[in-house]
Amino acid sequence: MSTKEVDEQMINVLNKNSSYFVEWIPDNVKSSVCDIPPRGLSLASTFIDMFRHVSEQFTAMFRREAFLPWCTGEGMDEMEFTEAESNMNDLVSEYQRYQDATADEEPEYKDEVAGVQGMQ
Repeated sequence: MSTKEVDEQMINVLNKNSSYFVEWIPDNVKSSVCDIPPRGLSLASTFIDMFRHVSEQFTAMFRREAFLPWCTGEGMDEMEFTEAESNMNDLVSEYQRYQDATADEEPEYKDEVAGVQGMQ
């Protein structure tokens, strides 16, 4: 999938679901395309690192209450930030479980392939 296609789809989603996005942040969705993991890492671990970094940055800003008065002044509740932080941590955990499950399954698959090749 090209970056242009991703951008077009994101614009469609924003237009279709505009009621779910705030007007005062016009470009509140960012996207990127990555289909090649860094050397020695799986694609899942790439996302884990990215989400951890975003989570750490979000947590640091939230703890300092950066932008909090402005956001609450616009109608957001402080609990929404706590929930977003929890959701981000859940997302990291879910990717970690996926990566761990994939790592556990790989040796079994290799043994099955070796067994099938040995039969031929």
